[in-house]
Amino acid sequence: MTTTSPFFISFSKSLEDVIIPTQLTLMQSDEKPHPLCVLAAEELQNYLQNQNEWQHNFGLADDKGTVIGKMFGVLVVQNAAKEIGYLAAFSGKLAGSNSHTKFVPPIFDLLTENSFLNKGMEELTLMNQEIKKLKDLESFANKELTNQLKVKRKQHSIALQNEIFNHYHFLNETGEAKSLIDIFATAGYKNPPAGAGECAGPKLLQYAFQHQLKPLALTEFWWGLSPKSATWKHKQFYPCCKEKCEPILAHMLRG
Repeated sequence: MTTTSPFFISFSKSLEDVIIPTQLTLMQSDEKPHPLCVLAAEELQNYLQNQNEWQHNFGLADDKGTVIGKMFGVLVVQNAAKEIGYLAAFSGKLAGSNSHTKFVPPIFDLLTENSFLNKGMEELTLMNQEIKKLKDLESFANKELTNQLKVKRKQHSIALQNEIFNHYHFLNETGEAKSLIDIFATAGYKNPPAGAGECAGPKLLQYAFQHQLKPLALTEFWWGLSPKSATWKHKQFYPCCKEKCEPILAHMLRG
């Protein structure tokens, strides 16, 4: 019997000599990932090295343009038929899209055509253009109007960010859902950080809980160059981040 999930990936190698964990194993700082995660990551890295379905500049070739290294995650799972496989995810977007056949979908797709985000960003662009015009004219009346528009722009930006956060709801194993704002408020944050909910780890657990797949082991690895940080190295493994993921995982893994 095989799974019906399109994102469940069976291991190509035998797992005969690998100990299967009985409960979820998360990679911690200064620890090695579970051997099953290493196997899954090796298979995923082989795919990344050889696929031709999409193009993304990881900085590993001589491609011109902005280099964008990427964090990927693998979650080893067990399905209803007791088969062991894994799910794969990436943080943020990949090759300009949230949707790729190998990877679980995002919690909420911000790139949907005609979404509230696109319309909201269009309004912000118009405000920016109007502010620039008024600044170029340089008169006292225009300065007052410019300040009013800046206040309106800030209010619009905050409202848009909060609407984004309210579209992200995370499940735990019992099926309880909480929004990003509620999760980070419980953790003592004034607001969730930008990009919260887009990391690979929460995406993987969300898909597993939605599709009755038992999570067994989770880790993430960096793929590509990292021009902004010396911390992230190509092919190295990392635990889920504290700033964006820790409060979310506290909810998703409660109990």
